[in-house]
Amino acid sequence: MIQVARTSHTAMVLFALLLSAATFLFAAAPAKAEMRVCNNTQAQVSIALGYRSERGWQSEGWWVADPDECETVFAGPLDSRFYYIFAADDVNGGTWEGPVFMCTRDDSFTIFGVEDCLARGYERTGFFEVDTQDRSDWTLQLTDTDLSNTGGQ
Repeated sequence: MIQVARTSHTAMVLFALLLSAATFLFAAAPAKAEMRVCNNTQAQVSIALGYRSERGWQSEGWWVADPDECETVFAGPLDSRFYYIFAADDVNGGTWEGPVFMCTRDDSFTIFGVEDCLARGYERTGFFEVDTQDRSDWTLQLTDTDLSNTGGQ
């Protein structure tokens, strides 16, 4: 009988230690920090991102999001409150765009600076502003109702 009680006590102690270790590991894991763009449409979309980096204004692209999928366009904590997005419906046409102009090109790109896009061999593209409210993690939803064939957010 004493042997059974000892085994039971040992098992409880081991369980408590394992539970404490698991709690510590999960509590110590850093919170996810990134900007994601989710495609809530029925067509594939291409996404470009603009933001203020250490080197000044920077634009990057392209991420391709299939219908009902998300793409991480910025990995790591969001250091700025405002980011800028341009997206295009690859199947039906139309864009999610805005009044903030940055440089893009048809192929994958990372471009520094927003001035003289055409003179530097790039396209001048209108991005819309995303206010992350100073959060370190943000997810943007692209929907058909926000899509415009003439521009808009």
